[in-house]
Amino acid sequence: MDIIYSYRIPDEGGVRPLSTALKTIAVMEMLAKSPRGMRLQEIATSLGLSRPTAYQRLLTLSEAGLIEQDDQSRYRLSMHLCRFAAAALEQADLGTRVLPILQDLVHQVKETASLAVLDRGLPCIVSRVESDSVLRAEQKIGTIMSLEGSASGRILTTFADAATLRRLTESGEQLAADGIIAEARLNGYALSSGYTQAGVRAIAAPVFDLHGRCAATISLVMPETRFRLEQFKEPLLRAAAEITKLQQGLR
Repeated sequence: MDIIYSYRIPDEGGVRPLSTALKTIAVMEMLAKSPRGMRLQEIATSLGLSRPTAYQRLLTLSEAGLIEQDDQSRYRLSMHLCRFAAAALEQADLGTRVLPILQDLVHQVKETASLAVLDRGLPCIVSRVESDSVLRAEQKIGTIMSLEGSASGRILTTFADAATLRRLTESGEQLAADGIIAEARLNGYALSSGYTQAGVRAIAAPVFDLHGRCAATISLVMPETRFRLEQFKEPLLRAAAEITKLQQGLR
């Protein structure tokens, strides 16, 4: 899916972003979506590039230490990117501080818990603690979800500030129906649609920052056969309140 939505820094005198940089980063984003490394021709074909152009962009990313080649000459993301991910979490005042809360929640309910934020206008999992259950929903850190169907997407839409909601609306991504948003606002939590991932259900609640803005969501995800709203609702809401306290410096 091509995402043209982005959060932009304030315009400085009409300066425009470097198109070559954006096109090079697009190669890295494509690699991030692939479950395995990709060869040069595969990358060139996928992005509609000539081999020399694709190779130049791969060489640039390699020199920056952002990608590497495996022993089969396939390109993949490098572990160097973990430093960026960790720094991003810390700068967003989330980081490893939320892990004890997620771990405690998982210990209580025996289901997988995740933290998600908006990334280029879509919910993205940035922290996750897996349950010990053999049967569980598999979603990696970095997984992108829908605004309309995911529990986290519905919460991020419901509790978005006016400016963020305007950008979400203008992005072209489908949003949840007004009735679903109204219900989520009333309840303080949202459920997933159940059709974005067959056989899986999720429940999410908002996390607010120091300024009262919805900065993230915390969610529980499990096989639909184990979903029990009354069993999961209160522990989830308590965990969301705890993370909000962290965000607001009250804990």
